[in-house]
Amino acid sequence: MNIHMTIFGGTGDLCSRKLMPALYNLYIREELSDSSSIIAIGRRDYTDEQYIDLIKPWVHQFARLGRDLSKFDSFAKLIHYYRMDFTDPSSYKDLEALEQHCCVSSVHLVYLAVAPQYFRTIAENYAKLSTATDSRILLEKPFGETLEDARLLNTSLEQSFGSDHIFRIDHYLGKEMVRSMLDIRRTNPIFANAWNKDFIQAVEISAMEEVGVETRGGYYDQAGAVKDMVQNHLMQIMTILALDQPDQPSIREQQIEIMHSLRKVDPKEIQNQMVLGQYEGYRNEQKVDPKSTTETFAALRLYLDHPRWQGVPFLLRTGKKCKERFSEAAILFKPANEHTAPDVLRIRIQPTEEIHLEFNVKNPGDQAGLQSVQLSFCQSCNDIFHQNTPEAYERMLLACANNDSSWFTSFEAIETSWSYIQQLKDAYRSSNLPVYPYPQNENGPREADRLLEPFSSHWL
Repeated sequence: MNIHMTIFGGTGDLCSRKLMPALYNLYIREELSDSSSIIAIGRRDYTDEQYIDLIKPWVHQFARLGRDLSKFDSFAKLIHYYRMDFTDPSSYKDLEALEQHCCVSSVHLVYLAVAPQYFRTIAENYAKLSTATDSRILLEKPFGETLEDARLLNTSLEQSFGSDHIFRIDHYLGKEMVRSMLDIRRTNPIFANAWNKDFIQAVEISAMEEVGVETRGGYYDQAGAVKDMVQNHLMQIMTILALDQPDQPSIREQQIEIMHSLRKVDPKEIQNQMVLGQYEGYRNEQKVDPKSTTETFAALRLYLDHPRWQGVPFLLRTGKKCKERFSEAAILFKPANEHTAPDVLRIRIQPTEEIHLEFNVKNPGDQAGLQSVQLSFCQSCNDIFHQNTPEAYERMLLACANNDSSWFTSFEAIETSWSYIQQLKDAYRSSNLPVYPYPQNENGPREADRLLEPFSSHWL
């Protein structure tokens, strides 16, 4: 496919770690033709050759097909580096001339891999160019600083490019195991027929990290764990798991329906809905306010007023400086009786891609009682499976090029999650609930345990 891609933020981590490796994978797969072109925009003074030398080790390290760089030189011929100050309206005319020279493709992607405060500036200036016609604009969270800012940004983008040309990325929706969630359910009657309140007692979704905020202190101290992870990634996974009809193509519409079914926030019950924490030492991190009350951990207990899920708690948690790095969804089925352990289906999203089913069997021999055993499948443990599985950004870029919006986030979903999360945070703040400290290498503050009961024994 002939694709022209313009990347604002060509020297940032997102471009180096994700976009260029993904583009290289697409090139190796022959999804990106030799007639394609890539313009990487940055403020630093690089030649094309210097820029290519800069990204080569990143491609080698992070591209799933980057172990063999025998085709890197051919890939590099597609790349042009362009230095510009994208806050200066006068600099866009020169960019237009470069695009007219490079772009011989009918598919034009424009990726805003910059801080969100620059989205509107870039969009409004870029929209004036002749090369902006029919361009598809890609951006990812946070979609604005506040709910009102998100609305203003969306209005600006839609006025500049049209709603059908805006692709909002949540890269979790491109991950293999998240996509497998629907297939696991719709192709296995043992799960499909039990995927409801009659058989499931709880759904747990975790995204835990060992690292702290590292170099992202300036951004993170303004965002926090709820905005950085819960509002987008975890709620997206929740809606995928809760879909009423996983075999239907209307995934985005069903996700919106699930979000609208979230039980109304009750300020009197907020202590039973959300607990926030901050790891010890966070205030000493670079670019973090020494008096910061920003949360680095969040646990939520949510309910859906939906016929399929009435009364089933969805337990969401995320945190930094925890014991272990992992993201997973766990489905806890109702036990046969009070003396048996529940069956549990675990879908591990990262760092490995695994599926585990825990269930009860009789103890071997004449010994009385039961024991819990596990059936496991590890996709990423197999080199062949790993090599043949597209990475999230690889999938998302190709989907955008093919004009497939089904796995991208709609603004209505973003607006709904923004509004709901803001209600939770406002209720938490007005109730004067604290942001609890927790030691590093622990999975959050102990105060969060009350939200997880009686299911906490199943959490890692």
